Amino acid sequence: MTRPVRILIWTFATLATLLAILVVVIATFDWNRVKPLLNEKVSQALHRPFAINGNLAVHWRTEPEEGGWRAFVPWPHFTAEDLSLGNPEWLKEPRMVGLERVEFRLAPLALIVQRISIPRIDLVKPVASLTRLADGRANWVFDFGPKDENQAPSSWELDIGAIGFDQGNISFDDQTLKTRMKVQVDPLGKPVPFSDIVGKARAEKAGKAQDYAFGLKAQGRYKGQAVAGTGKIGGLLALQDASQPFPLQADVRIGDTHIALAGTLTDPRNLGALDLRLKLSGSSLGNLYPLTGVTLPDTPPYATDGHLSANLHAAEGAHFRYEGFNGKIGDSDIHGDLAFVASQPRPKLSGNLVSNQLLFKDLAPLIGADSNAEQKARGGASKQPANKVLPVEAFRTERWRAMDADVTFAGKRIVHSEKLPFNDLSAHVILEDGLLRLEPLRFGVAGGNLDSNIRLDGRSTPMQGRAQLTARGFKLKQLFPSFAPMQTSFGELNGDADITGRGNSVAALLGTANGDLRLLINDGAISRSLMEIAGLNVGNYVIGKLFGDEEVKINCAAADVGIKEGLATTRLFVFDTENAIIYINGTANFASEQLDLKITPESKGLRLFSLRSPLYVRGPFAKPSAGVQAVPLALRGAGMVALGVVAGPAAGLLALIAPSSGDAPNQCTPLLQQMRAGKAPAAVKGKK
Repeated sequence: MTRPVRILIWTFATLATLLAILVVVIATFDWNRVKPLLNEKVSQALHRPFAINGNLAVHWRTEPEEGGWRAFVPWPHFTAEDLSLGNPEWLKEPRMVGLERVEFRLAPLALIVQRISIPRIDLVKPVASLTRLADGRANWVFDFGPKDENQAPSSWELDIGAIGFDQGNISFDDQTLKTRMKVQVDPLGKPVPFSDIVGKARAEKAGKAQDYAFGLKAQGRYKGQAVAGTGKIGGLLALQDASQPFPLQADVRIGDTHIALAGTLTDPRNLGALDLRLKLSGSSLGNLYPLTGVTLPDTPPYATDGHLSANLHAAEGAHFRYEGFNGKIGDSDIHGDLAFVASQPRPKLSGNLVSNQLLFKDLAPLIGADSNAEQKARGGASKQPANKVLPVEAFRTERWRAMDADVTFAGKRIVHSEKLPFNDLSAHVILEDGLLRLEPLRFGVAGGNLDSNIRLDGRSTPMQGRAQLTARGFKLKQLFPSFAPMQTSFGELNGDADITGRGNSVAALLGTANGDLRLLINDGAISRSLMEIAGLNVGNYVIGKLFGDEEVKINCAAADVGIKEGLATTRLFVFDTENAIIYINGTANFASEQLDLKITPESKGLRLFSLRSPLYVRGPFAKPSAGVQAVPLALRGAGMVALGVVAGPAAGLLALIAPSSGDAPNQCTPLLQQMRAGKAPAAVKGKK
């Protein structure tokens, strides 16, 4: 035997002897003798009390599941009983964590490369109390003392493969979130297969997801709202194997919000990804803001069911996707995909939504136009006064700067009532740093289109708003489908409006409004029954006084209204009928919600009017009154007196004229051209 061989043999023999001695010493040593030193060193490192109060033991066992030659290498198994970790000095409660027992095994060969490898650690009956004060101090954040800049970082690494659970109790008190929760963890007794909860197809897609082994019960308050829920989790949380999915299931109620989810968490050490089926329901989508920080509109009661996936460590920020969801908002269906990115400087919501049948009443909460009972049910703080028509509920502009948004919405069919169906709706909602834009907001109405651009600037106090609206091609026979005389009409309604205002509600915006409104109706019909269909009781009275119960053909109706500081004043408002020309003069005050209108008919001479005085419409929007002027009309040509004034408005209204159908002439053209020229309409010219 050569000398190098003998040296090598003696070296291995010495190492084997030392290893055997070390194994014997570890196996026979009374480890309880080192507890005082261990407790002291850990307490000093953590700056809070730590103690192993029970038995501390080490046993050597092989690990057959390791496979190969490593299956014959003995591993040290550590057991420590009755452990406690105290709170920092600034908390009165002495204990933060208590454990009946901790068990773990240590990979011995990893120590050679300065790695502390613990494939699995089991926590038996943990009890934890997690607290964060209003000033931000949290007992789960440890103070390891000042760092020595000259000291090199440790070359040792800690590697924990998985954590095994057991029955336990966790309490959580976070004053910054106004949250107090207690969670109880108990074994299920018999594991529940993952596929029983999520379905066979989802289970196969999830791959290696383990069965549910523990049940959860939670109760308390989250952000001031009551919380109660149950759930299920797996029994082993894999920290190192990011591909090993950890099963989750929960059914939780937070205030009036119901959350039901089932799926997996992967890469739990880094909260890497979520893959869940998520069901949400509640009284209003707006109530999700205090829970999630996502700004959503106020709505009727809702319910959705979809697939939630999340990449919590995306480069641009945690990324959540709610895909392929279906549901209802009020009585309207809703479908689509949404994405939320926790980006900087603000998170952003984007997506596409579709409703196949949208009820018009379900849009009312968007502007606070639903009833007081409905507002209360969804958590609205304001109350609509009984004598007010315009919604007074304030927009929640303080939420608009919490995030940005870029969402499209399409309502394929809108239903207002059986008598007045809207065609469709499309909207592009853009929210950027408190500036809300609907560009465009488009309604299909009665064969035509109502196009609008809405701009609400929540960055200013009070909010500044602007609405630009264009109505084109509303077919009168479609606008009033149940009014038989209109079915032979080729008439159309066209209009423009450009209005600005300031205030945090619809009532405040209109009460301070400035702008213009122009409207033109060609070739229609009117009667008391039409007023009843439209729900205009005052109009019913006026038409009854002018024409009785008969139906009357309208050649043209034209309106040009100026609005200044909430006061709308008629520059021109005229109806040209087969029997008379009817002039309307007066104001509508949006700030006080008061009407003051005078209606003056001018007979065309084909029929005799018994009415010799003008009519009036006065009083609040909510309940205006109508009647006959007490003083008889002194000048029968009152409409003509204003002709010099209406030349400008008449010229502006000419731009709204379009052919009604094919080559049919527009009945408004001659009327407006005569007014533009400052002449009396032919129908009344020469009257005394």
